[in-house]
Amino acid sequence: MTVTYTLEVSQARFWGFPKLLARWRGSIYRLMYREMCVFLAAYYLVAFCYRYVAPSNMQRLAMEISAYVQGVDERGRLIRRALVRYLNLLAVLTFQSTSTVIKKRFPTVDHLVDAGLLTPDERSDLEAISTPHGIWWIPAQWFAQLAMIARKEGRIFDDLHLKTLIDDLMVYRGQCGQIWSYDWISVPLVYTQVVTIAVYSFFGSCLFGRQYLLQNSEADNSLGVDYYLPIFTIFQFLFYVGWLKVAESMICPFGEDDDDFDMNWLVDRNVQVSYVIVDQMHRKSPKLSRDIFWDNLEPEMPYTQAAANYKREPFFGSTTAMKFVLIYCLFFYYMFSFYVLLCLIQFFFSIV
Repeated sequence: MTVTYTLEVSQARFWGFPKLLARWRGSIYRLMYREMCVFLAAYYLVAFCYRYVAPSNMQRLAMEISAYVQGVDERGRLIRRALVRYLNLLAVLTFQSTSTVIKKRFPTVDHLVDAGLLTPDERSDLEAISTPHGIWWIPAQWFAQLAMIARKEGRIFDDLHLKTLIDDLMVYRGQCGQIWSYDWISVPLVYTQVVTIAVYSFFGSCLFGRQYLLQNSEADNSLGVDYYLPIFTIFQFLFYVGWLKVAESMICPFGEDDDDFDMNWLVDRNVQVSYVIVDQMHRKSPKLSRDIFWDNLEPEMPYTQAAANYKREPFFGSTTAMKFVLIYCLFFYYMFSFYVLLCLIQFFFSIV
């Protein structure tokens, strides 16, 4: 249906044409908002991965488990290690569905058992669950149930500690769910096709359209730089194809490219650090002793010769030096006043 706006611009008023920019029907905004959403989705996908895939929440939960779940006996150690194992299993099951690297490392449930992330009994329980949907969220349910058991056994002393564990578990589970959702809702295929066809068809036409036009004289041909090397066409190829390759790498940050996330290192690091926190570091802290600055009210750490140039004086604010400027201004003001007074006295005596 034709969108008519002739009446609105029949007079050359000040707000005539600018008001057209705010119209929705038939506007460029309506035609391009989907493409803009695709671009923003790709941008926020990478931003999301950098913010939430990092293992900070895993480490925080492991420290809370070590602090809140008490007991140095075998039962207490078993509960703590099972809790962090469920967290690692939750992440691995999520990455197994979204990352080709993790899928190749853990292709089946048996590989999870061999890796120590799942016990044979837990594998039976996992396979016994009948659901048409993904099962990556099941370890979170096991974590919550085991935390409740630890509270009933008195290994978690306070309900507030239990609530903190469950709240952080929900945050961790939600972030894994977001990764799974972003893998489910991919960048539209039309966007990839249009950009790829546009870039390669453009440079296909450049093979003919950017050819150097021969002159009548052979000497004139030898003077042109593009006769030997199409410099600006090479620059365009580097920029456009480079941007295309960057976009292709951003589509799947959990893949096998050089710039993708190192998922295997992330899984190994989470498992190792979480077990160290809840097992080796449980209820263990260094012996308290006086530090070397015990009798020094203004401690100052030494600098090496290589770092001596980086030493800086404390910053007290940008207006600290204003008092010196004020003193200088007052000094010059009084000197100028004294000079004017001398001139007036000299002028007075000259008249007399």
